[in-house]
Amino acid sequence: MGFNHPYVLWLLPLALLPILLERSHSRSYSWLSMLPKDPLSNLVGFLLKVLATISLFCIIMGLSGPHSLEQQVERIGVGAQIAIVLDRSASMDDAFSGGGVNGQVGETKSVAASRLMTEFVNARQNDMIGVITFSNSAMYVLPLTESREAVLAAIRATAGNSLFQTNIGGGLTSAVSLFENVPDSGSRAIILLSDGAGRMGAEAQQKLRDWLQRYNISLYWIVLRQPGGISIFGEKYVQQDDGPLPVEIELYEYFKTLRTPFNAYEAEDPTSLATAIADINQKEKKPIKYMERIPGKDFTQLCYFIAALMIALLLGVKYLEVRTWRSA
Repeated sequence: MGFNHPYVLWLLPLALLPILLERSHSRSYSWLSMLPKDPLSNLVGFLLKVLATISLFCIIMGLSGPHSLEQQVERIGVGAQIAIVLDRSASMDDAFSGGGVNGQVGETKSVAASRLMTEFVNARQNDMIGVITFSNSAMYVLPLTESREAVLAAIRATAGNSLFQTNIGGGLTSAVSLFENVPDSGSRAIILLSDGAGRMGAEAQQKLRDWLQRYNISLYWIVLRQPGGISIFGEKYVQQDDGPLPVEIELYEYFKTLRTPFNAYEAEDPTSLATAIADINQKEKKPIKYMERIPGKDFTQLCYFIAALMIALLLGVKYLEVRTWRSA
């Protein structure tokens, strides 16, 4: 049992006043010994004091805000622990490379990503989901949680102002940190949505590779194609003899060296993005154990209802008492 205002409970001894104090009578007698004993009246008088005590007790308890404590019950469902990593670089506010229809600008990548990830979250009821965003640095938005409302609010909040850099390494390492102090449910994944890439040093690459393996995390990378950008799956690209690989291809080749499962997708429009998210939705449906939080029950209204009932009984008895004296 918990209380919103526990200090009010110090007033509980006041509820005993009706029992401890004697009521004043409206009539006085010179010698009470002449009156016959009336056990029924004494019993009724005591019961009236009890009713007054209960009403005061319930009023004080109602003011303290009583409620039962939150409970956690282990359930078995279908889902995963998922960290959503969203690119918030300025280019995410551009349209898809193939998003225009009849010369008109189509849906921007950030809007489409937010809309489709909202649908993804709504379709999965047993997941624990966290959110990380990144541009020039990573931004911690939401830890892993079962609250759909919190996750949806976090995804909507990613539509703010953007910067020009794409620090994927910072976003991924921050996403891994979400799993550190959370028991493994049996299915863990990071979903990375970006329209570009960034170079990672050898030390950062090894650290990320080790962390993904340590925490048993799968990685899904959805590349939102830039207009005129190269494809990470393209076979026509020929590397220059003395030049580095393009950033997207270099990152893709690194991801393929991970010791944990990795899948990559390319999306040129909202339809292909929806297809990629649907495929991830199917792959990450595994039996998991999760804790369902059962909120506590508020007893404030019940206390006030009982107090009102006791007061109504007292008023009814008082009304009968007045009518009795008038008819005498």
